[in-house]
Amino acid sequence: MAIRTTSTATTTTRSVDGDMTVEEFKEWLMKFDTDRDGRISREELKRAIRSIRGRFSGWKSHRGIRFADSDGSGFIDEAEMGNLVEFARTNLGLKIVVSN
Repeated sequence: MAIRTTSTATTTTRSVDGDMTVEEFKEWLMKFDTDRDGRISREELKRAIRSIRGRFSGWKSHRGIRFADSDGSGFIDEAEMGNLVEFARTNLGLKIVVSN
């Protein structure tokens, strides 16, 4: 997977390490679905952005939800995940590729 986790006794660091597939991105993102409702909230997206040391995570998570949330629910569900993939490519600098 393209997001690598490194742990020491006191810290856990994640880094983006090369390309990831859309499925890997979805799998990684759903780890932040803390209420397990199958949707990503703004706060959950903010935690995901912070985990890869993204700057301005609050602002970016707000923009990400606005960009990807096509039904206006305030959450990103499975049907809107493609929109979030596009946002992550263009605004978070993640390299997400279509798997074969």
